[in-house]
Amino acid sequence: MTPQDYQRVMHSIIQRVATGPELSKNISQSEAAQGMTGILEGHIDPVQAAIFFIALRMKRETADENKGVLDGVLAATRRVTAAVDEVVDIADPYDGYNRCLPAAPFLGPLLAELGLPAVAHSTQNIGPKYGVTARHVLAAAGVPTDLDPATAAARLSDPAIGWTYIDQAQFCPGLSALVPLRQRMIKRQVLTTIEVCARPIAGRRHTHFVTGFVHKPYPPVYAMLARHAGFDSALIIRGVEGGVIPSLRQAGKYHLYQDRGELVEGDVDPLALGVEQAVRSVPLPDDLPKSEREGDEVAIMVDVAATAAAAAKVGMAALGGERGPAYDSLALTAALVMVQTRRATSLAEAMTQVRGVLDSGRAAARVR
Repeated sequence: MTPQDYQRVMHSIIQRVATGPELSKNISQSEAAQGMTGILEGHIDPVQAAIFFIALRMKRETADENKGVLDGVLAATRRVTAAVDEVVDIADPYDGYNRCLPAAPFLGPLLAELGLPAVAHSTQNIGPKYGVTARHVLAAAGVPTDLDPATAAARLSDPAIGWTYIDQAQFCPGLSALVPLRQRMIKRQVLTTIEVCARPIAGRRHTHFVTGFVHKPYPPVYAMLARHAGFDSALIIRGVEGGVIPSLRQAGKYHLYQDRGELVEGDVDPLALGVEQAVRSVPLPDDLPKSEREGDEVAIMVDVAATAAAAAKVGMAALGGERGPAYDSLALTAALVMVQTRRATSLAEAMTQVRGVLDSGRAAARVR
């Protein structure tokens, strides 16, 4: 298609989706894909791109529209197959954390030590939370965060490493270039849901998706998108701040499909698994500097650099075997992944394996 073709498609789409709550019409999967491709390739005026996203959100996206937007993102993603049979794809919230210290960035080295090559991906400074992301934390821990896809994928087959981080700016530059526009749109839109399913690094045989949610309608949506993106299994955890770490002090839910089969719901009870914590997650230090985002009444701002440094410190300590909320956070989610990938038949069995690795301290060497 020529730039003019994409512009004509977008003109037609906006005429139909932006006509109010009662008259707006749905568009097809192929139209949504063409619209998204036109935006990613820079053929669509930013004002029209913003109308496209906001109008879809206000009328509520259909399954076909979600899949179409994902098709556009997948087509623009620089995807690589790593020289390993299986890969665990960890998609924590791209807008990060602002109420706790994120432990999830250190799942990669832990899973690698458990024999599961893993990739984490995110970006920085995305709304609506503008929180601390995996990129911030891993950079504070000295991990390279600007690797190209091929270099990142090569780390997975290195027996001394076995995991990697890859940034959205590297695997989908067109999507990353939309960050300023998304900031100006303020509200959440379809990209917030779609971008975690980009699947930048796959395994030769199987690729497993891990993400989090807060609101009940999202698990079937993520499962549908994960299947569409080609993930062989998907683990969708009701986690703190919408991330992949379940609450440490109360029973929670997760949703799982394996071998592209049916989505099932499961329970995770920290107390029954030997986790006794008075906190839901890794708490923010009392002396952490605070920050403000001028004119933003929604985002709870933390000092990103200081929070990332604090998270890196407790995360590395947990990988080294130090007991506490970060240790338990990593253990719970890693155990869920062990069940997802059939490395364990129960969460109790998986917790025993994971604690053995954490107590050994061996996973910390995969970061250093």
